[in-house]
Amino acid sequence: MTIASDAPTPTMDSEELRRARLARIQLVAKWTLPVIVMALTLLAWHLYVTINEVPHYILPSPAMVFQTMFTDWGLLSAAAWVTTKLSLYALALAVIGGVALAVLFTQSKWAEMSFFPYAVILQVTPVIAVAPLIQIYVDSAFAAALICAWIVAFFPILSNTTIGLKSADHNLRDLFTIYGATRWQRLIFLDIPSALPFFLGGLKIAGGLALIGAVVAEFVIGRSGTGLGLASTLLEASYRYNFARLYAALFLISGLGIMIFAATSLISHLSLRKWHESALNRES
Repeated sequence: MTIASDAPTPTMDSEELRRARLARIQLVAKWTLPVIVMALTLLAWHLYVTINEVPHYILPSPAMVFQTMFTDWGLLSAAAWVTTKLSLYALALAVIGGVALAVLFTQSKWAEMSFFPYAVILQVTPVIAVAPLIQIYVDSAFAAALICAWIVAFFPILSNTTIGLKSADHNLRDLFTIYGATRWQRLIFLDIPSALPFFLGGLKIAGGLALIGAVVAEFVIGRSGTGLGLASTLLEASYRYNFARLYAALFLISGLGIMIFAATSLISHLSLRKWHESALNRES
């Protein structure tokens, strides 16, 4: 006579252990592999400069770049703060304007047909071509750079949010109609939740584009002698052949872009992790 047992079989236990071990390995590799690649890249850079005795005014060593970042931190940190403010302000304005216009477009076909082509024109026109004009008509260099960065970051928010607001399930739309929901009830309880993943995808794109727009604007305005942020510092360093400071500013720009992307990705994950398929952590 055999007694049934609810205890898992050894095969099931070994399979679960294998999956848990594989998940731990993948988690460790996710963080260690990029660090190893970066360390090897810096080592190869250092060896190339050292072995070939490359002059520092052509290609500085990584040690010299980090030393310059430390010694010039007062200048670089002030410039980094200006670039950070430009990027974040432009992103905030892009979110406010893009979401507001997207709601307007989905509520009024006439508004969409009237204004959407001009949004496309803003997107396809290179910001470096309009930056000198903006600088002429706007007295403040910071405001001119902010407008340029906003132009670059605005369209992804508008486009993605508009698509998201139009992507609600048609069966749910019919259900809202059956229950007599008003236009605003449908917008708040159906369209906006459906559009949230699209908006957050556009936010991650717009975050990087806001930084790109700020850097391009600083390059254009910096040529006129008006120093702003990291791009202007980089431009001035290239004129003086101070390549160590140039690379230090470039590293800070890259680091700022990584932080903006990480912040927007975290916002997206926290907003979607409990309900949307793109963020749910399902075991294979």
